[in-house]
Amino acid sequence: MTDSQESAVPSRPSLGVRIGRIAFLVVAGIIVIAVAAAFFVTWTIQRSFPQTDGSVELDGLTAEVTVQRDDRGIPTITADSTDDLFYAQGFVHAQDRFFEMDFRRHVTAGRVAEMFGESQAGTDAFLRTLGWRKVAEAEVEAMDDTTRSYYEAYADGVNAYLASRSGADLSLEYAVIGLQNPDYAPEPWEPADSVAWLKAMAWDLRGNIEDETERSLLAAELSGGTDGEGTDPTATEDTLAKLYPDYPFDENPVIVPKISTVPTLGTDAEPAAFTPTETEGEVQQASTTIEWEETSSVIEAASVLVGDVGEGIGSNSWVVSGTLTETGMPLLANDPHLGASLPSVWYQVQLKCSTVDEACPFDVGGFSFSGLPGIVIGHNQKVAWGFTNLTTDVTDLYIERVEGDQYWRDGALVPLEESTETIKVAGGDDIELTIRSTVHGPLISGLTDDFTAIAGDPEPALEAETAAPTDPAPGSADDAEYAVSLRWTALDPGTAATAIFALSTAQDFEDFRYAASLFDVPAQNLIYADTEGNIGYQTPGRLPIRGAGDGWMPQPGWDSSYDWTGFIPFEELPVSYNPNSGYIVTANNAIVTDDYEYFLSRDWDYGYRAARIAHLIERRAAVAPLTAEDMREIQMDNEMWIGTQLASVMGDVDVSGAGPTEAVELLQGWDAQNTASSPAAAYANVLWSNLVQNIFGERAQPLPIDGQARLFTVVSAMLDDPSDPLWVNEQIDVDGMEQMLALSAQEAYDELAALQGTTVSRWNWGDLHAITLTSDTLGSSGIAPIEALFNRGPFPVSGGASVVNATGWELGVSYATTTVPSMRMVIDLSDLDASTWNHLTGASGHAYNEHYTDQTADWAAGIQKPWAYSAKAVKAAAVDTLVLIPAG
Repeated sequence: MTDSQESAVPSRPSLGVRIGRIAFLVVAGIIVIAVAAAFFVTWTIQRSFPQTDGSVELDGLTAEVTVQRDDRGIPTITADSTDDLFYAQGFVHAQDRFFEMDFRRHVTAGRVAEMFGESQAGTDAFLRTLGWRKVAEAEVEAMDDTTRSYYEAYADGVNAYLASRSGADLSLEYAVIGLQNPDYAPEPWEPADSVAWLKAMAWDLRGNIEDETERSLLAAELSGGTDGEGTDPTATEDTLAKLYPDYPFDENPVIVPKISTVPTLGTDAEPAAFTPTETEGEVQQASTTIEWEETSSVIEAASVLVGDVGEGIGSNSWVVSGTLTETGMPLLANDPHLGASLPSVWYQVQLKCSTVDEACPFDVGGFSFSGLPGIVIGHNQKVAWGFTNLTTDVTDLYIERVEGDQYWRDGALVPLEESTETIKVAGGDDIELTIRSTVHGPLISGLTDDFTAIAGDPEPALEAETAAPTDPAPGSADDAEYAVSLRWTALDPGTAATAIFALSTAQDFEDFRYAASLFDVPAQNLIYADTEGNIGYQTPGRLPIRGAGDGWMPQPGWDSSYDWTGFIPFEELPVSYNPNSGYIVTANNAIVTDDYEYFLSRDWDYGYRAARIAHLIERRAAVAPLTAEDMREIQMDNEMWIGTQLASVMGDVDVSGAGPTEAVELLQGWDAQNTASSPAAAYANVLWSNLVQNIFGERAQPLPIDGQARLFTVVSAMLDDPSDPLWVNEQIDVDGMEQMLALSAQEAYDELAALQGTTVSRWNWGDLHAITLTSDTLGSSGIAPIEALFNRGPFPVSGGASVVNATGWELGVSYATTTVPSMRMVIDLSDLDASTWNHLTGASGHAYNEHYTDQTADWAAGIQKPWAYSAKAVKAAAVDTLVLIPAG
């Protein structure tokens, strides 16, 4: 072969080159697949995003409706008629939040297993037993024609959106659910789906049933004793009284120190208008007026200013009159405290009739619930209102004596009511559920561990409640067994679903009180302000009048003398109109003193949060007229009352070691504010957690450590009494207060050092107390990639349990934020366009939408932004405008 012939034969690539080419092709293939997958995921995610600009033709509309959205995606809906207005609200809610709506209605109907399988069957059984959906259906049936038309129009709007989309086109969650439950498809929306959500909110705000349950179980444990021989009932009652102290009326305020005289609803008389001279000579009852004294440290000064504060699910609201404000008009502030959720429980929206008249009376903005027509909290052109939980006792547990399909009642056996439900299970067999009820309500023992435990040993709780029941428990040991039933106002059909619209159209205090008379469940403190300069408060709600017992513990169901005998007449409920103090504060504290004619509760928040707010209002008003910025700053007040006491007492405790000593010294210059960046706040909260667990939890017979407001009160009294026997805990080898404090200080240092290092100056409360926003459904699936799609955070957070900025956390579990000021608003009656708003997440429920969590950073920082209300301002603020057009 010649040289030229040899050079013409191509040489074979080396092995390394061939491997390189193969690797390149593999990598290129992986990249192509990854890019394709990324495009597919992006397309799947974004295909559910709503159209917010242009126009859409819809069947069922009678005229064009305009939906203007601002830079936060918050819609203002303007329509010519109420039917079109609520139709459009249903359509817009479904655009942004339909999966949330669909999930909620499955919860309220006890049908979660249809979406998520057998793991949710127990939840369904409990909720079916309560029967929220049936009560909602009864409420819809009882509505007046006008109100029912609002709910029907809303449902039509939701269904118009469902008609245009399905599966992943509705929401990313449906794409994920389809992997496990491919046959699932949403049903059409119904009015009862909307009304049932009010039952879920009522359950969240139901009052003291957890406290009643906890006390019942504790009474059983105490009566058993650590040696099994038990303690006498008096000792049990004394322990319960110590662990659940009475409201400190001598220290902290009630909401209505003096009930106002106002005209009975329906009369022509007008309430007296507010005049500046009425502010003279009266100060709201409580320790809200401070006699200033010189103090040697910030800690001592802070101790003078505040007391205990509330926590968790509760809320703050207050209203100040124009006599105290810079503008001469009222300011109204509200921040409801609820469990953290993603998306936020609130949906911000404005509903406007193009011509406001009797036929179409709405010109209202504020916070709604997705799935529910109307506005729950907000303002119209004349009136603003806010809510906090009333904290009255509207739930009672009854111990029933059951024999077969009968139960004992006043010495005779009567039949149980029975019904059967079928729980459908995705991917599984149907489950038949038998629901049994007495005259008091459904039997709930056998459905949850706590209620079942109460039924297993009810005598100690009954002894604590009744002292001596009028009749002993009937039935023989062989033939009868105990069960627990639930009496709850929300299980009777009511009118709260109508009250929402009455609030939205109220034009004066009388209208407002009429709306309050309809707002029966959940029972809420209602505050009021109007553009005429008036402020007010009304206790609403269906509040029971009890018989022989007060519902602090379970009562004997077989004795009718313990039944509810009726409800407090609305005209006899506490009301305040233009009080001389010039302000009204509600923070789940006692509404009135115990000399009020009717029993309301023994389980109030302990009132220090209310006292702190009232003090700050008075202190600032004494220096200068109040502004909206003052209201926003008060909402973000982070002062931790128990921290001030701990700092004071720790100065006298001998702690060993450089680390713990340096940590305790942090507290001496602390301003008692739980700010996110504060090392002292981090240490104070960890010290508090360890102290509580050492006093109450680390015992042979543990005592409850939930309810930090309650524990603030209990431990505060103990710090003033070193001889208190609870300072001794043989389980952890502690024989007195100083040893208990020293041990807790050491453990707190060790815990923080492990979490954030040994340099105490680098500790911070915000990271320790951070919030991770977790989707209520797929966010806790246990599958990390799916959770990552929907969850966001963590976000550093200030505040804490039982401070005004009430970002709650669970003692003994984690310092992470679990309950939050779910929204904050400050309404300026001098200029409604200047009112400011914020809530936890954002307008959208679609993961990766720009408005999914676009408000969270501002929420954590306490930043509220104005929200355009007037037509001119709304037009100027609009970023997107969607016109809904009648089809054809």
